[in-house]
Amino acid sequence: MARDVVVVIGVGGMGQAIARRQGVGAHVLAADFNEALLEATAGELRGEGYEVTSQEVDVSSADSVAALAERAAALGEVRAVVHTAGLSPVQAQIPAILGVDLLGVALVLEEFGKVVARGGAGLVIASMAGHSHPALPAEDARLLATVPARELLSLPIAAAGRFADAGHAYAFAKHANLLRVQAASKPWGARGARVNSISPGVIATPMGQAELDGDHGAVMRAMIDASNAGRVGTPADIAAAAEFLLGPGAGFISGTDLLVDGGVTAVIRAGQLG
Repeated sequence: MARDVVVVIGVGGMGQAIARRQGVGAHVLAADFNEALLEATAGELRGEGYEVTSQEVDVSSADSVAALAERAAALGEVRAVVHTAGLSPVQAQIPAILGVDLLGVALVLEEFGKVVARGGAGLVIASMAGHSHPALPAEDARLLATVPARELLSLPIAAAGRFADAGHAYAFAKHANLLRVQAASKPWGARGARVNSISPGVIATPMGQAELDGDHGAVMRAMIDASNAGRVGTPADIAAAAEFLLGPGAGFISGTDLLVDGGVTAVIRAGQLG
């Protein structure tokens, strides 16, 4: 009997933790741009007893994402799609961030919205940075949420020259992710599936450590120290939240975002950072 398919796009720390939770008894389709990381992760998962198929993907390429969705559908019933792939401001320049963090999410939502099975669920890993971005004019927000993915980077509001630096482009992209997930809820619902996002805070992954070691590391540590949790998050924290949103207990939840940031955003909004 064919197993349900769990697609995990991006096999860094969060992707690996989610794959281990969601992949029990399922067929995991693991995808990443980094071939060496992808094959090493797939090998580890197979060694732990998981059934894994791996496929390289460039989420900024419409053809590459479409090929991944086609592969997923060929493997069985696509019950879970988790998109964790992304670039941080310390890893890339503005064009790459817009291509991966903005366009990539839109392409995944579009293509997997065509193949997800009834009763399935999707999840996008966004960022708490998206919650700090100022609200956009209504028409700009509508366009960011609804234009076909292939037209997204041609919008004036998404032009690379608008952004002062990679950090601003990153916050913009992550804010747009929330808008895209909201808009995707209806077409996914037409297939009997749900889709949501998680906005992590600082997570103990190589990407998170690079951010802490970067130019804004002192500010980030101050936010963490002032937060409710008083610590960085772990991939397991994100995997636990993902398990809820992808599972039957969240059957009445779609088109929304869950902040998993230890209370950092709450501290900022309440003016309690100090």
